[in-house]
Parts: sequence; structure tokens; C-alpha cells
Amino acid sequence: MERVTGTLVLAGTPIGDVQDAPPRLAEELAGADVVAAEDTRRLRRLAQALGVTPKGRVVSYFEGNESARTPELVEELLGGARVLLVTDAGMPSVSDPGYRLVAAAVEKNVRVTAVPGPSAVLTALALSGLPVDRFCFEGFLPRKAGERLSRLREVAGERRTLVYFEAPHRLGDTLAAMAEVFGAQRRAAVCRELTKTYEEVRRGGLGELAAWAAEGVRGEITVVVEGAPEKAGEEVDAEELVRRVRAREEAGERRKEAIAAVAAEAGVPKREVFDAVVAAKHAEGAGHAGPTKNGPTRKA
Repeated sequence: MERVTGTLVLAGTPIGDVQDAPPRLAEELAGADVVAAEDTRRLRRLAQALGVTPKGRVVSYFEGNESARTPELVEELLGGARVLLVTDAGMPSVSDPGYRLVAAAVEKNVRVTAVPGPSAVLTALALSGLPVDRFCFEGFLPRKAGERLSRLREVAGERRTLVYFEAPHRLGDTLAAMAEVFGAQRRAAVCRELTKTYEEVRRGGLGELAAWAAEGVRGEITVVVEGAPEKAGEEVDAEELVRRVRAREEAGERRKEAIAAVAAEAGVPKREVFDAVVAAKHAEGAGHAGPTKNGPTRKA
């Protein structure tokens, strides 16, 4: 006979205002056999605000113990338990713990369901004033400046609206890097403290926003950036492609990454940029070969 397993429930939690909690969240907190929480203290405060006391066992499930605790929770699920997973804010597994547990549960044919809740990504998109018909979520950018620039260059030609999370103390540097890669005039919105008392949405060009954030910003941050403009009809010749690649190389970027970024910016295949760079190199080599004692100039 097929083994009967439990159910893994991913529950969205408020991103600010506790009144945004879905009604089913209280029901799941009261009925779950196990509640896995990113921060057990914050969970208890949330439960108190909702007027409910978890009946099941409450365990911590955060980045530091996610790998070790996942097998334990899977065993609970295989034993028939109803396991509720909550994070500090928003939906589990979206830039929060949860992906490993979901993947492990799916692998064991355990039922996985969700209690939909507030989303910083969708809320910021809706408030940004930027196109929302097509978008992509990029999560947090790397902390190191060089890696951050490389990641941004990968999406320099992305036409869809981009959504990022960022820590307040890194916001100024991140916006400055975006202005460098995407252009200072590219429109964006910085959404701060969504649904909280001091909610603020600051809209403008990336250069303008970077200058504003340089003075210091507090709170939970979501950044929405306009997609790259369509370049229909614009033609970038081989010489210009080579010039852009060299400019990036002189700035310290590796040739492979520079070619990929330039291709994305110009909206052309990477092979086209690569061929232009190789051809320019060969042409320069030929030009450097001067006349010899035995005759005319020879190609190098």
C-alpha cells in the first residue's frame, strides 16, 4: 500500500502590518504538529498578535541550521505530521529559508501546499509606477563591489522590470553601481518599510536615487528598476562594439564578461561581439608589422 505522509505548509507572514496576515495563518498555527520558524521569538509575538497559541512543537529553521534540520522535518512529514513553515516576513523560500525543505519533501512525494500572504516583491512592483506586465526577481546582489557589478552587467540588456532586495547600509553603493551599469537616467523606485508606519516610495533616475541614498537610509528595502529600453532600429557597428569591450577591459573586467555585457547592451549575439574583437586584434597585428630589409610589409 502507498505510504500516507503528512503535509508541508508554506505560510506567508506580514511584511509589516500584522493586520495583513491571512486568516488561515492563525488556523495553521493552531493546528500544525510542528511549526518551523526562522525566528521563534518573532513567531511567538506574531501568534500573540493573532490571538492564537501554537499547539504543536515549535522549532527554529534558519540559514544556519537549514541543512541539518531539513532531514528531521522530512522524517516528521513521512511520519504523517503537518509541518508549518514560516519566515520573518513574506513567503518562505523567496530569499528566505525553505527551498531545501520543499525540494526534499517533493523528492519524498510529500504534499506541499501554501497559505498565500503579503509579498514585498509584488507590493513594490504595484507601487513603483513602472511596467509590471513582465518582471524578474533578482533577490539580493553580491556584497563585494566587483561581483555586484558583474551580476548587474549580466542583466544590462534585460527588457523586463527588475526587482531587488537590499540592506539599507548597502543601498547607496548598489544604486551607484546600477547607475554605472544601467545608466543614471534609468527609472527606478526605492520602496522602504512597506505597509509599516513610515512607508516611503522614492521614485526617480538611478543617479538621483543614488545621491539621495548616499546620505543614509533605514528600514527594509525593495528596489524596482525599469527594464532596458528597446533598441529597435539602432545599429552598433563592429568598431563601436570593440570600443565598448576595451573600455570595460580597461576598467578591470575580464574579456569574456565584457563581451557578454556589451552583447546584452547592444542586443546582439555574443558571437558577433567576439568576432569583432578577434578581427580588430588581427587587424592591429597586421598593421604593426613594418617593412623588412628583404621587401614590403608582411602580415604578422
